[in-house]
Amino acid sequence: MAQDEIENDVIPAVRAVGGTGRGAFLFDQDTTLRAAPGTGTAERWLRTALGTALGLPLPAAASSGPEQAAKSIRLHLDDALEPEAYRLSVTDRGVEIRGGGPAGVFWGTQTLRQLLGPDAFRRAPVRPGAAHAIPAQVIEDAPRFRWRGLMLDVARHFMPKDGVLRYLDLMAAHKLNVLHLHLTDDQGWRVEIKRYPKLTETGSWRSRTKFGHRASPLWEDKPHGGYYTQDDIREIVAYAAERHISVVPEIDVPGHSQAAIAAYPELGNTDVIDTTALTVWDNWGVNPNVLAPTDNTLRFYEGVFEEVLGLFPADATGSTGFSEFFHIGGDECPKDQWRASPTAQARIGELGLADEDELQAWFVGHFDKWLAARGRRLIGWDEILEGGLADGAAVSSWRGYAGGIAAALAGHDVVMCPEQQVYLDHRQDAGVDEPVPIGYVRTLEDVYRFEPVPPRLDAEQACHVLGAQANVWTEVMEDSARVDYQSFPRLAAFAEVAWSALPAPSRRDFADFERRMSAHYRRLDALGVGYRPPTGPLPWQRRPGVLGRPIDGPPPVR
Repeated sequence: MAQDEIENDVIPAVRAVGGTGRGAFLFDQDTTLRAAPGTGTAERWLRTALGTALGLPLPAAASSGPEQAAKSIRLHLDDALEPEAYRLSVTDRGVEIRGGGPAGVFWGTQTLRQLLGPDAFRRAPVRPGAAHAIPAQVIEDAPRFRWRGLMLDVARHFMPKDGVLRYLDLMAAHKLNVLHLHLTDDQGWRVEIKRYPKLTETGSWRSRTKFGHRASPLWEDKPHGGYYTQDDIREIVAYAAERHISVVPEIDVPGHSQAAIAAYPELGNTDVIDTTALTVWDNWGVNPNVLAPTDNTLRFYEGVFEEVLGLFPADATGSTGFSEFFHIGGDECPKDQWRASPTAQARIGELGLADEDELQAWFVGHFDKWLAARGRRLIGWDEILEGGLADGAAVSSWRGYAGGIAAALAGHDVVMCPEQQVYLDHRQDAGVDEPVPIGYVRTLEDVYRFEPVPPRLDAEQACHVLGAQANVWTEVMEDSARVDYQSFPRLAAFAEVAWSALPAPSRRDFADFERRMSAHYRRLDALGVGYRPPTGPLPWQRRPGVLGRPIDGPPPVR
């Protein structure tokens, strides 16, 4: 089937679409739903989300006879397809979605929703009783990458649980399947740990917040914070699993840890500074206050990790893909306190290490082995490569492509998320109206031309690229409106890069993507997403007078 036989506006772009003859299927009050065993997540979503949006009951089909096949949506598993692949067939008699696994069927329902128009993205019907026609066609589709991720930083600015659930719905609508939840940092600890209650009692709140980049003179002089209870986390994980999304938690060690040290001062380098004077940090940047490399620190974080593993259970069936991963951060750990610390220096000597860099590698390696012994896989930012990793560990390549290339060459799996390409906190335009301009200018087209697999990797090495991830760091995103503005529409472009079989970046048809986005903006409107309009920020989206951190010029050459 040729892609141009039937023109559609689906995002991410599908692999193949063709006609089945003339006619259309009328989606109306008489439409029934037949779900084969194993397709329960798609069945529930169709009734609770799509049926609710259009005001249609979608009752179960009465029988499997040919008379009842008309006017029905039929869901099936088909082991001839890859697990996340699907085949969506529309005739004048009904719709059939076949998936290689439950996830494939679910992604097929997301495409069906787009074919039904913007009304299908609402939470209640705006045209009760209206019928929706879908032209007869066959769509065959499958993802390019297994890992199609979004990192949400809820540590710098807390996102309440309902906001996280909303973003899981937005991810599902774009066929993204990994939520990397950045739960701890210097500016806040966001997950309840029962054996260490001060982590949230003290560590989840700061007294004030820098407004804008750290060079800004502005402050928001009121407390900011919040955290997820353990039941909140269980709800988030279960909600994600219903949408075939894995949630990967991140607990930062040994840097980015001032909130934990403020709660439990003995975790810090007490022989260098008075850690009892530390509070949850109210500024941005790289913090010098890092964890002490002591047995007490190791035992403390083993206790933390043990509780977190219970909240994010590994899925033995693999139905959500990457639930065995646990992110430990591992980035931006200044060594000044360790150099000055007799305790740290004694540990370096005891272990026979060369320097403080090897001390960090030892610290990361301890948790690498600890997690592996419990059937989990460590993943961390590319600094964790320095000093060597266990065979099962994986790398999030953020400092350009170099870390990902080094990881793949060494036989480690890698998730490509270079800041020069897919950090969505970076500004979207060079215009003076762009709110709090951070980092490189990365337009919608720039993100659309992002290529996760570096050309210098051969086919065997490229297999270590699990996929790609867009990162949303929230230092300058004080609320959900700002998160929406920075994420969309660029997250839609990223989703197409991660899902669709696109040509080389220079040959990608951005004009066609823009054409399809003209329809997708209406879907985002129906979902209530406060995206950046193509013409630039609306007056209430600007932040005049709030300093950012402009960096001009092209990204480093990979």
